[in-house]
Amino acid sequence: MPRPRRTQVSLEDTPYYHCCSRVVRRAYLCGDDAYTGKNYDHRRGWVEEQLLKLTQVFAIDVVAYAVMSNHLHVVLYIDIDTVNAWSDKEVVEQWHKLFKGTPLTRAFAKGELPNEFQLLQLKKQIALYRSRLCDVSWFMRCLNEPIARKANAEDKCTGHFWEGRFKSQALLDEAALLACMAYVELNPIRANMANTPETSDFTSIQLRIQAALKGEQPQKLLPFIGNEKAYQPKGINFELKQYLELVDETGRAIRDDKRGAISASAANILNRLNISADNWLKLTTHFGKLFHGPVGSIDELTDYCEHLQKRRRHFAFSCQYLQ
Repeated sequence: MPRPRRTQVSLEDTPYYHCCSRVVRRAYLCGDDAYTGKNYDHRRGWVEEQLLKLTQVFAIDVVAYAVMSNHLHVVLYIDIDTVNAWSDKEVVEQWHKLFKGTPLTRAFAKGELPNEFQLLQLKKQIALYRSRLCDVSWFMRCLNEPIARKANAEDKCTGHFWEGRFKSQALLDEAALLACMAYVELNPIRANMANTPETSDFTSIQLRIQAALKGEQPQKLLPFIGNEKAYQPKGINFELKQYLELVDETGRAIRDDKRGAISASAANILNRLNISADNWLKLTTHFGKLFHGPVGSIDELTDYCEHLQKRRRHFAFSCQYLQ
C-alpha cells in the first residue's frame, strides 16, 4: 500500500528528491500521439515554463529535469533555510503569486493591521503557507494541475491527464544525487530523441550548456559551486565543467549506435565518489529500474529508514552500484 508522502520526506537526511510524473496510460500526450495522429510537443514547453516559474514562488530549487513525451523527471532541492528566513509578509506575498489567499491575508499584504482575534487566524494561515511553500507535494501539484487543465481544454475533454500519484525518492548522498541527475538529463538520448545533451530539448542540461557558453549559470536552476563547501552559497558541490564533460561522454557511451567511453579527464567526479565507470553506466541507464525508493549508501539508507520508522531497506542491494 502506498505510504503518505509526508512519510517519505526526511529533511534531516537530505534536501534532494527525485520526482517523476507520467501521463495516463503512458500515452504520448506531450509528443506524437499515435491515437489522434497529432503532435503535442508544445506541451513540453508548457511544463518547462511552469516548472521554472515555480522556482520563483517556492523555497524549492530545480536541480535537474527532463520533459519527455509521456512523462516528466525533476530533481528538487528543498531550501528549508530560505523559507524559515522569510518574514510573514514575504510568505503571504509568495503564496499570492499563485493563489488568491483569504480576505485576511489579502488585507495583511496591503498593510492593514488585524485585530487580536484575526491575528491568531492570520498566524495559523501564514504557518500553513510557509509549510506548503517548501512541500514537494504542493510543488508537484502546482506543476501538474495547470498543465492538465490546459491540455484538457485544448483537447475539449475532461478527466485525468497525469497518473494519480507522482513517484518520489530521496537522494541521500552525493553519489546518488549525481547519478540521478545524469540519469534524468540523459533521458532524451536513451530514448533516441536527441544525439547530444545540447540538442536535448526541454532539459536542464540544455539550459546549463547554453548558459555555460556565455560563462554563466542558469538563474532558475540550482548552481554548481565546486568542491569547496565553506563560505559558499547553496549549490551542487561539483565543478560544472567536469559535470558537463562527464554527462556528454556518458551520453555518447550509452547510445547503441555509438562507440564511446568515459575518459580519465572527465571521470574526476567518479574518482572522487569512488564510482567505477562500469557502475556509472549501469546507474545512468537503469537508475529507474534499480531504485524505486530512497537512494544512497547503506549507512545513509539505514539512517533514513530509522528516522522514518521504515522496517525494511528496499533495494539496498542496488546501492552497491554507488560504490
